[in-house]
Amino acid sequence: EVQLVESGGGSVQPGGSLTLACAASGFTFSTYAMSWVRQAPGKGLEWVSSINNGGAGIRYADTAKGRFTISRDNAKNTLQLQMNSLKPGDTGVYYCKLLGYWGQGTQVTVSS
Repeated sequence: EVQLVESGGGSVQPGGSLTLACAASGFTFSTYAMSWVRQAPGKGLEWVSSINNGGAGIRYADTAKGRFTISRDNAKNTLQLQMNSLKPGDTGVYYCKLLGYWGQGTQVTVSS
């Protein structure tokens, strides 16, 4: 059974940083690309970033470029998202995603 468990969210002021983590299990993590998506209050899912199975192929949404860094540790079956220079518009629930699966999400709130 695929399980994705996100953690690391919280409340920060604009300009702050957070590192999100996703613990994956139930599948061969090292063979799949992974993504982070988010959902702002009252809005639909928005893709944030993706990383291929080996970690060399990385893409970011324009809203994340230059501020967010996605990474993975295939030995530990974990996915991370380092988020810097956070803005109020980054507020939302963040999910790690594998194909049609995602976890329960972790809340990120950016507010002064």
